[in-house]
Amino acid sequence: MKVLKLALCAAAASLLTAGAASAAPDVAFNVGATTDYVFRGLTQNNFDPTAFGGVDVSDGQFYAGTWTSGVSWADAEVDLYAGYKPTLGPVSLDLGVIYYGYVNDTISYGNAAYWEGKVAASVPVGPATVGAAVYYSPEFFGETGDATYVELNGSTTFRNATFSGAVGEQMLDKNYYGVDSYMTWNLGVTVPVTDKFSIDARYIGTDDDAAIAGVGAQVDKFVGTLKATF
Repeated sequence: MKVLKLALCAAAASLLTAGAASAAPDVAFNVGATTDYVFRGLTQNNFDPTAFGGVDVSDGQFYAGTWTSGVSWADAEVDLYAGYKPTLGPVSLDLGVIYYGYVNDTISYGNAAYWEGKVAASVPVGPATVGAAVYYSPEFFGETGDATYVELNGSTTFRNATFSGAVGEQMLDKNYYGVDSYMTWNLGVTVPVTDKFSIDARYIGTDDDAAIAGVGAQVDKFVGTLKATF
């Protein structure tokens, strides 16, 4: 994991170095609050509100960044990510890697921290954009073996509001509290309040296979998020 952290930091540094040699890279900050931090259909903060924030650096087709949020079973989640976004005709690709880190986690089995590789593609279809993504980890959360997440998603904008949704399947090599796979979906709308603030209202659901025994982490609820980007 330390090697991956160094690789991600090196990727961010290379963006800054490349920017110094040509044009300055783009830097964007975000901060916000949500009624529940939900990741792939499972609450990460015991169904309670939490705050989050991050920074993104991009230079041409390359990007890197970090993001942090409150979680109920650690002092904080801190993610690092980097990637490359080429285009092939009308298809936009996103090839990246994500490291999920946790500060002073309290889980009693395995290692909470893990990393994933990401391959995503999207294409415009009339007024909408449709896409698909695959995420793979050789050692998932809690050292539960390799894991794959596949997702289909789409979005469209109407009168300044962006409607979006996705459906995905999380597949685990090993049973995680009796679960080896489950489906999750979401549907919602993002509305800009100003040029820097936006509100997202979203319904997030899971199927019965996500009823992790003794944990009660699965979500079937509306989640509201306020976000500022600057």
